[in-house]
Amino acid sequence: MKRLIACSLLTALLLGAAEWPLFSEIGTIEQGLSEITGLRFTRHVPYALINKQQLRRYLEDRIKEIKPADIRAEELTLKLLGLIPPDFDLRQNTVDLLTEQAAAFYDYNKRKLFVLEGSDAGSEERMVLVHELAHALADQHFPLRKYIREGSQSDDGSTARLAVMEGQATWLMAAYLSKLGGGQAEVPDSVLQLMTNTVDSSPGQYPVFSQAPPYIRDSLVFPYNEGMLFQNAVFKKLGREAFSEVFRHPPVSTQQVLHPDRYLSHSAPGMPDSPAVPAPHQVHELGDGSLGEFDFRVLLSQYTTKEEGEQAATHLTGGSYALFEYKHDKLPLLAFASTWDSQESAGKYLELYSRVLQGKWKKLEIASQTAAEITGHGDTGYFRAWKEGASVYHLEGLKSLIQGPQSPVH
Repeated sequence: MKRLIACSLLTALLLGAAEWPLFSEIGTIEQGLSEITGLRFTRHVPYALINKQQLRRYLEDRIKEIKPADIRAEELTLKLLGLIPPDFDLRQNTVDLLTEQAAAFYDYNKRKLFVLEGSDAGSEERMVLVHELAHALADQHFPLRKYIREGSQSDDGSTARLAVMEGQATWLMAAYLSKLGGGQAEVPDSVLQLMTNTVDSSPGQYPVFSQAPPYIRDSLVFPYNEGMLFQNAVFKKLGREAFSEVFRHPPVSTQQVLHPDRYLSHSAPGMPDSPAVPAPHQVHELGDGSLGEFDFRVLLSQYTTKEEGEQAATHLTGGSYALFEYKHDKLPLLAFASTWDSQESAGKYLELYSRVLQGKWKKLEIASQTAAEITGHGDTGYFRAWKEGASVYHLEGLKSLIQGPQSPVH
């Protein structure tokens, strides 16, 4: 799944440098990060202050550079899956959310550090500075622009690479704090638990984040929390080499991030073919991509329970989707597929998905339902979901109900 928030990484605002008390600590922080990672800063990191209005204006201009058709395809796919509401404006929400959340950022295009004007100079702000300098250090050894671009061929893989970037910087932020306090240059388990369980969603402090759909909130948090746990697991296995290894050989899926043992054992996900659409001459394709454990985990948890959703999603071995539009009336049609580690796991997913259908649509009419197939009519048209072995296929937005096998596209 292409994620606008993940792809809309902040790039440089061409502003002059300004004074901020913590800027004087950059040299000390750089030395500390080098001692932890064994990687040296090869050049000075330029920095500047920006204000909220400049940040928002730039984000709005930045998003204008993204093709409207790509944003529309992403928004439609998320809506058809049930991950965001039908009236959700993805473009506007992205600008609002990033404007609200940004306190500082490292721009890997211009290789420059930016801090929001009005920031204090306390311990929290110092840790934010450590986080961004960790990005700068990684960028000097493993160019981040190239790193992200090389992962763009897989939507789920792009999210995994973002988790490496943000997870490593978050881990180093905590390790630096531990080292500063006289402890080991690592992150204690108690700190890991505290950091991953604490998400400030106070409506007063972060109203846009608090009101965003679960998928949008989780997409923002996942790279930091799960990425940090991933980095910690790889560090425990490889030591200092872990800081380079995750960039040289990045995880290929969110499943590898969520289960570091699968990354370390090189267990890669599969990519099932989406089901063929009936009367293909009546539609044209708007986009396609991969669906990973993160996507199914959020989707199932949103409409069943967190425990059921996360447990079921661990059995995924791969997912894909293709988005179409009818040429005549411009209505969307979504085809997607998933493969599971057993026929039983596939059956369990299909069972849970019947509850997803009930939750994401206002009107649902079931025409038939067995352990291997569900058909009927919903808000977006007719649908069919069926199981073949350990794979499950979906067609949603059909003009009429289809019967019998519908072979996947190869």
